[in-house]
Amino acid sequence: MKKLNGYAPAWAGGMLLGLAAAAMAQPAAAPAAAAAERESLESLRETTLALIEVLVANGTLTREKAEQLLADARRRATARIPAGEWGSAPPSAAPAPAAAPPVTRVPFVPQIVRDQIRNELREEIVARARAERWGVPNATAEWTDRILVSGDLRVRGQADLYDDQNLSPLDFVTGAAASLATRAPDFASATPVGLPTANTLVDRNRSRVRARLGVLSRVNDWVTGGLRLATGSATDRVSTNQTLGQNFNKYSFLVDQAYVRLTPWDWVSASAGRIPNPWFSTDLVWNDSLSFEGAALTVRRPELGSPTLLPFATVGYFPVRESAPPRRGRGLLGAQVGLQWEASELTRVRVGYARYHFRYFEGQIDGDYSAVTGPGASYGQYEYEAGLRQRGNTLFLTNNPLEIAAGLSLDRARWGLASRFEPWTLTVAAQWSHFAPIVVGLTAELVRNEAFDRQEIASRTGGLLLDDARNYGFGGRLTVGMQEVRNLHDWQVSLAYRWLGSDAVPDAFVDSDVGLGGTNVRGLTVGLNYGLARDTALGVRWITGRTISSPTVRPGRGERFGVDSLQVDVNVRY
Repeated sequence: MKKLNGYAPAWAGGMLLGLAAAAMAQPAAAPAAAAAERESLESLRETTLALIEVLVANGTLTREKAEQLLADARRRATARIPAGEWGSAPPSAAPAPAAAPPVTRVPFVPQIVRDQIRNELREEIVARARAERWGVPNATAEWTDRILVSGDLRVRGQADLYDDQNLSPLDFVTGAAASLATRAPDFASATPVGLPTANTLVDRNRSRVRARLGVLSRVNDWVTGGLRLATGSATDRVSTNQTLGQNFNKYSFLVDQAYVRLTPWDWVSASAGRIPNPWFSTDLVWNDSLSFEGAALTVRRPELGSPTLLPFATVGYFPVRESAPPRRGRGLLGAQVGLQWEASELTRVRVGYARYHFRYFEGQIDGDYSAVTGPGASYGQYEYEAGLRQRGNTLFLTNNPLEIAAGLSLDRARWGLASRFEPWTLTVAAQWSHFAPIVVGLTAELVRNEAFDRQEIASRTGGLLLDDARNYGFGGRLTVGMQEVRNLHDWQVSLAYRWLGSDAVPDAFVDSDVGLGGTNVRGLTVGLNYGLARDTALGVRWITGRTISSPTVRPGRGERFGVDSLQVDVNVRY
């Protein structure tokens, strides 16, 4: 008998107790006419005891509970023998001879009662067996139907080939020190004595691995919980890659997503926690590997008089840095409206318009500094810290002038964003299935930062003039092939282009591959995916990236940085 979820059901305890009580009485010496009754009761007794042992072995009953059931059964059997009956002498009668053996009579259980007990027991066990799929080949427990486990594993070889015309690391250090501004703070990194620590000229080859494991649990009809673990770095939100060559040390498995999703109606979905990207977008603004921390609400209502139109809207708020006075926090607010159009069974078009507000991201010269006591408690709150930024945004030194005048090395530089960010995006995606199973897909996105203001930047930064800064960007991708590469010989080719100005969006959250990531980059990506077996694919991508504006923010010099990347992947999904 299968374990019944770790507890004995009420029907099992009561029924076993009744059966045991009837079976525990010992049959007395009786005429031949009672032999069949004794045999039936003995069979019932053995069956009951065997059933109790099976329940104990499966863990449905504890040994203590089984012993208690048997003891209760014995007491019931004894209680059913009233004084003066079943062999006991009446009070007025003479005492029985001392040598006479005790006589116990067996209560009569009619055949109809035994049949009823047998049938009820059979029905309960069969019903439980159906629910828990006893004896069904490869069957699993019912609760597993509410849990979906998925994941993927990717092994990558990557070669980064730097342009021979790139500036040297010393040029980046010199440029940052001279202009007190930069668009590549990692290339301008230096030791306390001014020695560069970056690489801009020597090609780099890496072996990398990415592993992700997700669990999606349907708690009930309208509540779902999601959890995903991934490799990567705790300080890099846009990449889950782990570079090999760490002295054979083990890798960290980090919480990439952890959220609760509520769908009280089919047309409403609310998520909170560390959630997947809630926006309809491309990787021009949001990296494909980025998870959002906060809450989002999405509404989709097909009722507009046309079954081919599906309007949708999403709003969300996401804290980026906790507000911990005297330091102010940072946050992202966003709203998006859009429409999906099923033009035909073979054509689908989707359009979305979004507005984002990056609250308190912009920097300013820090005033919490004293020539006598040094930095105050809130000093550094305007920094766009290294753990957040990539490269491409225009940055300036937020260090107090008193600290700079006393002698400031670049290893103590606090870079802040020169611009505020309130971008809008227009995203379009179309898919044609006229040549099925080959599908043609096209996506395009346009972004513009409406909060960019050169005069405001100059007043906030103490005179930084940005003649070459760009506050807009655009990109597109064309894909041809199977919609998903899942089977042997499936294939898909893609061609993508992006042009993203320096201050169109914060560089912290955008693609991390083209030009080694960030904004202020234009580049082309050519890709091929080919199915080697079921859920196993080979991927090859060639990526070119070049800067648009001067990475050192030195006007009139026409400086550029370029890098080409080759990525060869083996992807496994499960």
